[in-house]
Amino acid sequence: MTDRRALLANARVAASELEGIVEAESYVPGTWQRVTAPVADLLAAPGGARDRQLLYGQRFRVLEERDGWAFGAAARDGYVGHVAVGDLAEDLAGTHRVAVPATHLYPAPDLKDHEAAWLSFGSELRVVSASGNFFETAEGLFVPKPHLRPLTAQFADAVTVAQLFFGVPYLWGGDSAAGIDCSGLVQAACLAAGIACPGDTDQQEAALGETLDAGVPPARGDLIFWKGHVAWVVDGDTLIHANAHTMSVAYEPIDRAIARIEAQGEGPVTRRARVAVP
Repeated sequence: MTDRRALLANARVAASELEGIVEAESYVPGTWQRVTAPVADLLAAPGGARDRQLLYGQRFRVLEERDGWAFGAAARDGYVGHVAVGDLAEDLAGTHRVAVPATHLYPAPDLKDHEAAWLSFGSELRVVSASGNFFETAEGLFVPKPHLRPLTAQFADAVTVAQLFFGVPYLWGGDSAAGIDCSGLVQAACLAAGIACPGDTDQQEAALGETLDAGVPPARGDLIFWKGHVAWVVDGDTLIHANAHTMSVAYEPIDRAIARIEAQGEGPVTRRARVAVP
């Protein structure tokens, strides 16, 4: 266990289940908190580079708070890192997720009110009541009913979820409708369809789907991997991916993408995988 992204430990503290496995000054169970910012960066080190992002309402297991940073792991995939303490609060289990590209929270059940916050697809909220065409959240804010679905109501097709992000700007380490990268797009789609999925491309290549032989025709829902890149197959001729070539989530012919990426010096396809929906 040497991958810092998966090892819930640092020199001072480690998760209680790691006692006897890694060395640390103390071993603690941690506490669950939830994200209260629309988007919170998950950093490799306090004030350092962004690894991934967490969305409003998503849970984070905190082992330590130090100098304004919380060290812990995301509930959705176990990804370890640091989140600003100000972006976290008491854990309230969510009941619904944002199921459209984006929505707004309002201070009252009135669409003419000035919005209180913007939320991305995948954000989680605790609904406590309803008022007209709005749901009320545990924080006393309101969100349009058509924009939410229960956490238990999974999407049947992960690729349909990926297509909701068409045109979203490319953002390294991004996980929201304000900016997303290739692995963020795969994870958002998988999680919405009830498919467990890690956060980064190399982890996804190692974990997802059944490897396909080179001669198997591509089908909707397949994943195509390159070193450091991944794309969803939309149909036998087309893929969708968040990419730095267009700096957006875009469609591209499969053969053209394969040739272009190799010509750029980023190498050939390293794996094709067929992902089964549970």
